[in-house]
Amino acid sequence: METHYVDLHCHPSLKPYSKSFKYPPTKINALDTNRKNSIWHYSPPNFLERFVNRLVTLTKFTQTDMTALARSGSKVTVISLYPFEKHFLSKRILGWKGLTDVLVNLAASISQKRIDYVMRHNDYFEDLISEYDFYKQLHNQVQRIDGIWYTYRLIKEWDEIDANLKQETATKKVINLIVTIEGGHAFNTGLDMDHDTGNREEVLRNILKVKEWEHRPMFITFAHHFYNELCGHARSISIGALKKNQDRGLNSGLTPLGLEAIELLLNNQDGKRIPLDIKHMSPSSRKQYYQLLDTDFLGESIPIIASHGAANAHRSIDNPDVSDYPERAEYFNNIDINFYDDELIRIARSNGLFGIQLDARRIGSKKAIRKSKMLFVRKSRHMRKKAMLVWRQIEHAAEVLDNEGMFCWGIQSIGSDFDGIVDPINGIWTAENIGDMGNALVKHAQAYMEDHRENLNHFNRITPEAIVERVLRLNAMEFVKRNY
Repeated sequence: METHYVDLHCHPSLKPYSKSFKYPPTKINALDTNRKNSIWHYSPPNFLERFVNRLVTLTKFTQTDMTALARSGSKVTVISLYPFEKHFLSKRILGWKGLTDVLVNLAASISQKRIDYVMRHNDYFEDLISEYDFYKQLHNQVQRIDGIWYTYRLIKEWDEIDANLKQETATKKVINLIVTIEGGHAFNTGLDMDHDTGNREEVLRNILKVKEWEHRPMFITFAHHFYNELCGHARSISIGALKKNQDRGLNSGLTPLGLEAIELLLNNQDGKRIPLDIKHMSPSSRKQYYQLLDTDFLGESIPIIASHGAANAHRSIDNPDVSDYPERAEYFNNIDINFYDDELIRIARSNGLFGIQLDARRIGSKKAIRKSKMLFVRKSRHMRKKAMLVWRQIEHAAEVLDNEGMFCWGIQSIGSDFDGIVDPINGIWTAENIGDMGNALVKHAQAYMEDHRENLNHFNRITPEAIVERVLRLNAMEFVKRNY
C-alpha cells in the first residue's frame, strides 16, 4: 500500500539534541549528517542492536531522524518537545547515584554531558526553548538523500502544509513538522521531587509566551512521568530502581495551579487555544478534565487527544475491572495509563484523535506479545504477526464506536513515540518500517471485514484500504486541517 503516514507523537530531536551537549558550542544542530548532533544523522538498527533490543529492550538506534522520515515517505510529522525530567536521575540507588545515570543513558541513549546539564539547570522552560531553537536552526535547510533534495519546515498553520504539498516535485520534497510539547513541567514546575517549586506568575507567564510562539504548539501533553504540580500522573515506569521516583502525585487529580493553567491554555482569544493531550494524566485528572469540558467549556469545540496510547479494553475509569469484550481483553494491557472504552467514545464525540503507541509495553498483554513472536519465518509473515498488535487496537476502537452508532474509523491514528523511551514492537523498529506495517494492516482489515462487515452499521462498511489509509494518514491530516 503506497501512502505516506502521519506520526502524531515522536521525538526526532531527543537523541541529537542530547548529543549536542558533547560538542562545544553546545545545542548546535549540525548540517553534517555524519555528526551525531545532527537531526539528519541516520543510525538505523544493525543486527546487534536489534538483538540487544529483543534481549533487554534498549533502543540505542534512531527511529525518526529526518533521513529515516524522508525514506519513509513522511510528509507531515508531529514532533514533541520534551525538557528531560530531573527525577530520572535525582535519587541514589543501592547507595550509588551514578547508577541512575547509567540506566537512563542506556534506555534513552542520551549523553553524560546532557545528564550533567539536566541535573544542574533550574529552568525546564529554558530547556524547552533551547530544544525548539534546535529545530529552528535547520528549518528550510536542504539535504540530498538518495538523489532527492529534502528539507524540513516548521509549520504555523494548515495552509502552509497545503502549499508545501502542492509545491513538491519528484526531486524536491518537504517534511512538514508540527510542534507539540510533552509535559506541563515545561512551564517550569516539578523541579524538586519532594517539594513544590512552581511559581504561579511564572507558570502563567510561560504559557502566554508559548501561545505567542511563531510555531504555536498544536497540543500539549499535560502530564508526564513525574509530578508536575499541575495534575496527577499515571504509572509509566516499571524499572524497579526508578519506580519509586514516580510515587509523589501518582494517581492524584488536578491542582488549583493546574486548573488555572488549563483555563489559560484553552482560552481561545485570538484563535490561540492549545488543547490538552490526555496521555500520562492519571484517571482522576482525566475525569476532572472531562468534567471541566462538560461545564466551563460546554458547547465549545475542544478536541480530546490521546497522542500516543493504547486501549485497555475495559469499560470505564469508574469500572476499571469490567470488560464488555472479555475474550479480546486478554490481549490488551489493563493498566490505567491506557484508555477505557468510554474515553474512546469521548475522543470520537469531540472530533479528537487516538494515536496508537508502537510500544510493546503498552500495546498488548504478555500473552499477546508472546503470541506475536516467531522465529525463522518470512519477513512478511512476521510483520503480519506484529501488525496484529496494532490491528487489535484499531478493531477494538471501531467496535466500541460502532456500538454507539458512530462512524468507527475516524479516530485511530499512529502515535509511535519513536525516539522516546520506548520498547518498539520487534520488526517495527523505525519510521521506515511503517509502510510494511501498513501493508500487513490491510490484510488484517480484509480478514476482519470479510467476517464482520454485516455486523457493522452500513456507514462503517468501508474498504480495507480506506480503513488503513485513515489510520496511517487521513484521520490525522483531517484533524490538523480542522484544528491548526
